[in-house]
Amino acid sequence: MKSTRSFRGPSLILLAIVHIAVFVSNLVVVAALRHGAPYVNPFATGEALSAFFLQNPAAVRIGNLLLFGSAIPFGIFAVTLVSRLRFLGVRAAGTNIALFGGITAANALILSGISGWILSLTEVAVQAPLAKAIFFFSFLSGGVAYAVGFGLLAAGVSVTSYFTRILPRWVVVLGIVVALAGELSSLSLVTYPANYLIPISRYVGFIWMLSVAISLTRNKQKVQITKDENTGPSHSSAQLAGTT
Repeated sequence: MKSTRSFRGPSLILLAIVHIAVFVSNLVVVAALRHGAPYVNPFATGEALSAFFLQNPAAVRIGNLLLFGSAIPFGIFAVTLVSRLRFLGVRAAGTNIALFGGITAANALILSGISGWILSLTEVAVQAPLAKAIFFFSFLSGGVAYAVGFGLLAAGVSVTSYFTRILPRWVVVLGIVVALAGELSSLSLVTYPANYLIPISRYVGFIWMLSVAISLTRNKQKVQITKDENTGPSHSSAQLAGTT
């Protein structure tokens, strides 16, 4: 007995585009609203950080709102991607690793956006030590925590796709690069130069997200449910009918 069914879920391409657009909007809006004020990082003095937050509350508030917002399409993308792989018959542990990584990265962005938004409050910004501590938490959440989670998502998807041949080989290789950059960025907790791996995992990760979404969408997918008369229980096998 054979039957076919199609995958039902949000568009991976649309989710990837929305996530990237909202995240980039965060950077553009912050740059525009701070009116030429130099960007500060958590390693600056508490007084410099406090002065920046007090002078640019709108940039801090709206920027972190957009950062928070970017987590939603990212999380849905990760869950939908894992669901798509399972629909195609992938039963490897890599799908669970990818799901854990995607949820971790999405939650990291949420925590980064919420904690960063607090810095737009005058009562908080005037207290330099408190502002510095909150900014470090926001920085680490949206930086290394996000990169490590994203790396696990990319690793889980790429490794399983390597063995199942669901994705093109170059997309798998790109995913491994993102995964390595993301996991190695955890070294930034002990050595500053490792921070430079975070933007690699993030921006190369954007390319990987779109590549995965387009590759899976362009494939004409069918799942055949077959019944083995010898063993009794039915099983699923994913067949890729080629690319357009």
